Amino acid sequence: MDYQTFPPRPELSSLIKCYWTLESPEEEIPQQQTIVPDGCMEMIFHYGDLYKQYMEDCQAVVQPRSCVFGQLTKPLVIEPTGATGIFSVRFHYEGFIPFASIPLKEMDDKAVSLDRLFGEEGIALEKNILESKTPEEKINLVEEFLLKKLDATAVDRVVQSTIDTILTANGKISINELSQLTNINRRQLERKFSSAVGLSPKQLSKTIRLQSTLKLLLNKEFTNLTALAHESEFYDQAHFIKDFKEFTGLTPKEFYGENLKMSYLFYGTE
Repeated sequence: MDYQTFPPRPELSSLIKCYWTLESPEEEIPQQQTIVPDGCMEMIFHYGDLYKQYMEDCQAVVQPRSCVFGQLTKPLVIEPTGATGIFSVRFHYEGFIPFASIPLKEMDDKAVSLDRLFGEEGIALEKNILESKTPEEKINLVEEFLLKKLDATAVDRVVQSTIDTILTANGKISINELSQLTNINRRQLERKFSSAVGLSPKQLSKTIRLQSTLKLLLNKEFTNLTALAHESEFYDQAHFIKDFKEFTGLTPKEFYGENLKMSYLFYGTE
């Protein structure tokens, strides 16, 4: 696999975390991969063969050629149908809201095609991205598109500062504490997050906390799973396993024994 990341231009850096490309030859026996929630929405362009996405009923659907993937609230199981060629825009936690044309909650766990989101402009962007030859060309095209769509008034400063607080606490903070710090009642804060992020403050905190744990696991920065739970400040081992399984679909021990190729790329190297 060839995985590369690229930074956004400065005027978009508060909204876009990075761009990335992934290329891989066709596998003789395609392997399913589990993508775990990380709190970041993605705009994805498949210039290689498409990916299948497995639904809760175990039925597979083929993802659109280009789409924006909403917030993941559960593990996503995907499988290549051939050779991989992906260009993606990874947004910050609240980074997609200034470009959104439909409510973010309607996008949870869904790959929403660019034509549904942006109409003819989305179709034209897909065509231009797929015809471009280099990552730099793709980045220039998508940045010009996003700058034209940018609605700076959609950015909620309270949500931004609250996300910074959650990150500083590594997700180990309660909604009541966040409500007190922001001087906003819990229900209002949850509404703001649902609109701007697509997740509740509790969901985002849990995601950030478990992402930190996942990185420790992938980078083998622990002596045993009990130590890992302690390092991540879970109340006890049972609480750790419960939250981890909700997040990944597997226990920590099962997850560590899985094919972690995609997880190593996206989470083990950041």
